Amino acid sequence: MKDKMTERWSTYETFHIALGDKKVADIVITNHARSRWVDRVESEKTGFEDIADFMWQTLKQRRVEPYYRNEQDVYLIDDDLVFVAEFTVIENETDLAGGPLHKMIVVTFLGRMSETIELRDLKSYYSWLRHSRRMTLIKNSRKRK
Repeated sequence: MKDKMTERWSTYETFHIALGDKKVADIVITNHARSRWVDRVESEKTGFEDIADFMWQTLKQRRVEPYYRNEQDVYLIDDDLVFVAEFTVIENETDLAGGPLHKMIVVTFLGRMSETIELRDLKSYYSWLRHSRRMTLIKNSRKRK
């Protein structure tokens, strides 16, 4: 995404966009994130390019913010769409000041808070998920015996 040309002749988009202490210069969408996008966000524009373009636009418009202040993995778009991202340093690339540039790897989309009320408190949501999976495993193990 970082080398995508704009409409003006011979110009390029901004080389990196700041997100907290990270300087995002590239976006990668995982297969899992794409499948979750189709299930939980939108069924129209579902290609990797479409999702990456959406993410790039939201970053440029400063619509992305951390879910928790001290958390670095979970982010919100427009105070509604929750996603998980990891960051890696891009080797041999720096900004003009010599600082490292980062690649944002979108791991998954958890969904919209407006549609899934449980996403409003992720810690209780994850503990509920762990409990429900554990109970499912216990039930299945009882059936096998």
